[in-house]
Amino acid sequence: MPEARRRTLAVTTALLTVLGGAAPAVAATAPTLVQAPLAHHGGGLLHSTSGNWSGYAATGSRFTSVKASWVQPAVSCTGNDTWSSFWVGLDGDGSSSVEQTGTEADCSGGSPVYSSWYEMYPAYPVNFSNTVRPGDHFTASVTTNGSGSFTLTLADTTAGWSRTVTKSLKSARLASAEVIAEAPSSSTGVLPLSDFGSVSFSGATVNGQSLGGFKPDAITMASGGVTKAATSGLSGGSAFSVSWKHS
Repeated sequence: MPEARRRTLAVTTALLTVLGGAAPAVAATAPTLVQAPLAHHGGGLLHSTSGNWSGYAATGSRFTSVKASWVQPAVSCTGNDTWSSFWVGLDGDGSSSVEQTGTEADCSGGSPVYSSWYEMYPAYPVNFSNTVRPGDHFTASVTTNGSGSFTLTLADTTAGWSRTVTKSLKSARLASAEVIAEAPSSSTGVLPLSDFGSVSFSGATVNGQSLGGFKPDAITMASGGVTKAATSGLSGGSAFSVSWKHS
């Protein structure tokens, strides 16, 4: 399955802005991150496992919008470099296109690094320069007119900033809609997952209706028999949490 490129962890001008000019130590061989489509989808009609996703995915219909809110979690960093991302998107589960926007919570050189981004695979991802802090409340949405035009919006309602981009992708299949916590990947595979504790998603809607109305798949992130992140049940059809278990 093709992989969608994610941001490079190397310290760029945009990342320095996010960090307020204080860059953590970053390995010279920092990996190029990859926002991959669902690595493995199976295990039951409404319960699946994935090596890199945890959350909910709706399939079996044509999807033109997805929206959700979450609180940016704080990561617990040790000496290891780890990564995690939180996003809403269309496609990616059973399709090779990915249209998504969200936030990042990584550990680099023992220090937390927080950022935000959007992506329209096969184009490279783009980082927003706005500061992201743990505890900030985010709302994100991805919508399309169904003919290749997409609007992606990410808003930090705590800090009071919002970013909206309009992009085109004629090849998008619109085959799924997701609200996901992810362990990003590099060219060599899935990277260690940051200890983000727990992230709470709310107000999750698909095609303007409650996510639960589409009988979405509850996805547990697991690899080699080890559960990396667990997804709770849906509350009111639109709220759930994902809890970190293992890197």
